Amino acid sequence: MEQKELTCICCPIGCLLTVSIGETDISVTGNSCSRGLEYGKKEVLSPTRMITSSVRVTGGDLHMVSVKTSQSVPKDRIFDCMAEIKKVSVTAPVSIGDIILPDCAGTGISIVATKNVNAL
Repeated sequence: MEQKELTCICCPIGCLLTVSIGETDISVTGNSCSRGLEYGKKEVLSPTRMITSSVRVTGGDLHMVSVKTSQSVPKDRIFDCMAEIKKVSVTAPVSIGDIILPDCAGTGISIVATKNVNAL
């Protein structure tokens, strides 16, 4: 049985989790809530992360707009997504929730604006 120790990132408590991986099951100990249980299992099976970044804006009152993924991205695709985000430029105006990049790096996950940028 393989064991991994993780720190849960679901809430500010930061529980120290021990995830035991057996041939047929996965058990998690050290969690204070059910979110830690889900996080521990997901982290050893298929870890994902939200990506936050910024994109260049032309013709706006700001030169950059903050963006994030619409949902978590598999960890092994983060650098692919960041490479695509780096290439993008948008024209103002930009509103919160605007889709800046649909289907980023073939993941099926969109990059959305998290800030308003007014046109000049």
